[in-house]
This record gives sequence, C-alpha cells and structure tokens, in this order.
Amino acid sequence: MDDPLDFEVEDDLLSPLPINNKRKKVIGLDDLLNDHYKEQDKLLEKQNKAKKKAKAKEKRKYDDEDRKEAWLTRIVEKCHNQLKAFGEENDISLWGVKVFGEQKPFPPLDSPDLGSCNFIQSFFNNRLNSVVELAVDKGGSFLEGLLTNGWLSKLAFLSGHVEKPVAIWAFNTMLYSSKEDLQNSSSNFWHAILSSRREVDQFSVKIDWFPEYTDLRSALDTYGFLFKFSSSGERESSDSNNEGPPQNIRAWIRFVTSCCLIRSKKAVFSTVEAEEIVEIIICMFLDRRFQGLSMLLNDCMQATVDYFTDQEWCSSCENIAKFIACRVSEDLNCIQTVECVSEVSSRCKQLRSAIAYQNLLYCFNGASSGEVILKSLDASNFRDKSCDFFKMYIHLVLAENWVLSSSLVEDDPVIYEMFCSFLKNCSSLISATDLRSYASKVRHKASYLLHFSI
Repeated sequence: MDDPLDFEVEDDLLSPLPINNKRKKVIGLDDLLNDHYKEQDKLLEKQNKAKKKAKAKEKRKYDDEDRKEAWLTRIVEKCHNQLKAFGEENDISLWGVKVFGEQKPFPPLDSPDLGSCNFIQSFFNNRLNSVVELAVDKGGSFLEGLLTNGWLSKLAFLSGHVEKPVAIWAFNTMLYSSKEDLQNSSSNFWHAILSSRREVDQFSVKIDWFPEYTDLRSALDTYGFLFKFSSSGERESSDSNNEGPPQNIRAWIRFVTSCCLIRSKKAVFSTVEAEEIVEIIICMFLDRRFQGLSMLLNDCMQATVDYFTDQEWCSSCENIAKFIACRVSEDLNCIQTVECVSEVSSRCKQLRSAIAYQNLLYCFNGASSGEVILKSLDASNFRDKSCDFFKMYIHLVLAENWVLSSSLVEDDPVIYEMFCSFLKNCSSLISATDLRSYASKVRHKASYLLHFSI
C-alpha cells in the first residue's frame, strides 16, 4: 500500500529532487580582479588587432595612391614632351613697370606765422582764451586740432577767407605729413574749399595763396617718381623702406582731380602741364602697386582729360599718345597703357585709340600709315613655325582698340574692311590644335571680335 501508484511514478513534479552534495564556492575580490584583468587583456588584444588591420589597410591605400601618382606623373611627362615637339613655350612676364624709386627726405612742416593770421588772432584776443590759454608757439597743434575736427574749413567759410599762412600749411601737411589723419583731413579741407562756389566761375571764399604745378611736381620728385622711366628697365620693387610711393600719393591724386574740376573758376595748369599730368597718371597705372588706387586714378584721368578745351584736345591727345608709346616696349605694358584708359567718354575713347595707334607705329618701326600696318598683319603666315603669336596677340589688341575705339577710324571703309579680313584669317587659319604659345588666344579673340563686336 505504501508503494506509489503508476501515474505517480511517471509525474516529474512528484518525483523527489536529487540531493546536491556539492558545496557552493565563495567568490572573493581577487577573483573579481582576475576576471576584470582578463577582460581588459582581451579588449586590448582586439584593439591591437584592429589597429594592425587599419594600418595594413592604410598602407595598401597609400601604395595604391603612390601607384596612381606615379602613373599620372608619367602621363604628364609624356604630354609635356609632346608639347615640346610643337615648340618650346616662352616665358612671358606680366605687365608692370617700376615708376617710383627711392624717396627723398620730406621737408619739415613748419608751423605758420600765426601772428599774421587775422582769424587766429581773433582767438588770441577772445576772452575765452584766458580759459584755453592758447599761445602763439602752440599754434601748430591748435591748427592740427581744427583741421582733424573739420573746424578749419567751417571757420574759412564763416570768415570767407583762407589766409596765405594757413593755405601753405594745409597744403604742405597734405603732401608731406606722416600722419594719415592729417593727410586725409587736409585733403578734405582743400576739396571743400575748391568745390565751393558763390557763382559758376567764383569761389565762395577768398584764397590768398594757391599752389602751382611746380609745387605738385616737386612733391612727386620727393616721392621718388621716375619722370624718365622705361618699361624695359627694372620692374621688381625693392624691399627698401625708402621705396615709393608713400601714403601721401592718395592726397596728391585727389588734389589734382579737384584742381582739374575748377577750370571755370581758375585755370590751375597750362596745356603742357595738363598733358604731363595725364602722362603721369597713365604711368602710375603701369605700376602694379597702384592697383588698389584704380578708382582714384580713373577719376583723376577723367577730370584731367575734360580739363582741356576743344581746341587744345586734338593736338594734346596726339602728344600724350606719342609720349606714352615712346616709353613702353612691345610687351604687355603697351596693352596696359591702352586698357587703363576707360571708355566712359568720347575723349577717353579718342585717347585710347590714339595710344593704340602710336604703339602700333612703334611696333612696326614707324610705319607710314594704318593701312600699311593692317596689310602687314593681313599677310601674316600663321603656319610658319617662326610666327610669334605673342606679338601677334599684342598687335591684335592694339588694332582692336585703334579701330573700334575711334568713330572716325571705324567709319573708314578701307581700314574697317582690312581689319575684318585680318580677323577672319586669325579665326580660320589658326588651327584649333595649334598648341604654340598664345595661338589659341589670338584665335579665340579674333573669333569673338568677328562675331560679337563687328
């Protein structure tokens, strides 16, 4: 009766659990540390393996890049050798002429004789001077304060008078001061005085002293301007601190611009002096250090060109063009002398055309006429290996500006037809596969002019 039934034997839940006589092990701190170190060793081993795989992969990548670089180098060398077969490319320098040399020491800026200045004496005699205690020997500092704060021009307008000591001091401060704020303030002072007017042909203030062109030319000489420069001379600027141009050249350009705008009130320059100013401005355009002053130079050139009367301009334009053509060689500088003259007015276009024409005459050894030049260009043999496409490019640009910038030349049917024939030859006879230096530039420029400008 005590034996289990059959279904009870088969039921696992009713069967007794086996007795586990094995004793549980107690885990200590040493065991935990050992397990931790083992895990760290495994992790470090995995990281080392990953680094080795990454290095191997990177090495394979660098090897592939080295192989590609070597392959590209071989291709480039092969292409370079093939280009040499068509003709060695000449080293063509950029445009640029050094028109400023070593500066001379600036003259000292002496304070004006304030004892002879009526409006300064009015300050001395004013009762407020007992508070300010203005002394005659401190007049220079006092004028500098009035100038930089803009009060000097206001006092001039209130009194209607700019006395000689003040005018000379303001002029010298503008051109020879080493302080930029004084340069700008004195330039603003003169601009305000010169641009003021009571009537069309009168200033609103009386000016006891006015600078002459010799004063401006003397300043340029002090700045180190090379009046007898040549584009075939030295072009690289020196590292010397005495190399021009100085900061004052900005004020010089602005003052010349203001003087040219007041011819109805006062003829500051003679015709010959105005011609020389235009020549100087074009020379400044040739100096690469003046690229940041292109707007000032453009304004000055436009004002100077408009300074001439209609009777003076025709001969003056030709004189300026001949002077410039004599100074530049047959390189990119002669193109720069043309392109620096903007086409904002009919006179500027005429000057641009005249400079281009005179440059062409010198390029062709003083050819007798423009027809002779165009016949020579039209007869060019572009297939000849000795053909100089760099000079051809210069001749093309000069001919373009000569013909297309002058309405008189453009209306000449003979000149115009010869120029069109030259453009057709350049665009059709120069092969697109001609890899000689400047060949593609001549071809593309001629094609552009033929299809879009003519």
